[in-house]
Amino acid sequence: MSNRHLARALAMQSLYEWDFHNGEKDASEIVQRNLEEFAPELDEKPFAINLVANLLERRKEIDALISKFAPDWPLEKITTVDRNVLRIGTYELVFNEEIPSKVAINEAIELAKTFGGESSGKFVNGVLGAIYRNRLEQNIQKEADKEKKKEEKADSKPKEEKQQPLKE
Repeated sequence: MSNRHLARALAMQSLYEWDFHNGEKDASEIVQRNLEEFAPELDEKPFAINLVANLLERRKEIDALISKFAPDWPLEKITTVDRNVLRIGTYELVFNEEIPSKVAINEAIELAKTFGGESSGKFVNGVLGAIYRNRLEQNIQKEADKEKKKEEKADSKPKEEKQQPLKE
């Protein structure tokens, strides 16, 4: 198991505990305790700590995306494991540009398969795949809009008249 995968697993377990207690426990204390207890030699401790802190900072946006792309599953009805795996995957996919999209999705699927139920991997793959495709469409549209603005700007500039050489 890679160091980052282990860091993600510990982050997910910490988020599970935090979520189980309805957010009433301090998530940073939970992740610190879990890292010390289960992976005292882990090199990627800051990765796990930052993952949990940054994810919780953007939780409302993340939860809104999950709700949008899993419309048949209200957030509170998604299992605690799947919900927190989706949060990690969505955070890494949408808000962490250092993590390639395929890595974010694959890591989330692996966490779901390890900690979730029989269909968790497929469920997580479906939701994150929909978020990924939507982001691709948005990026394509942004690029098209930029090109259109460039063209409009070029068209709106007054054209310089060609000067005729003076006849003597």
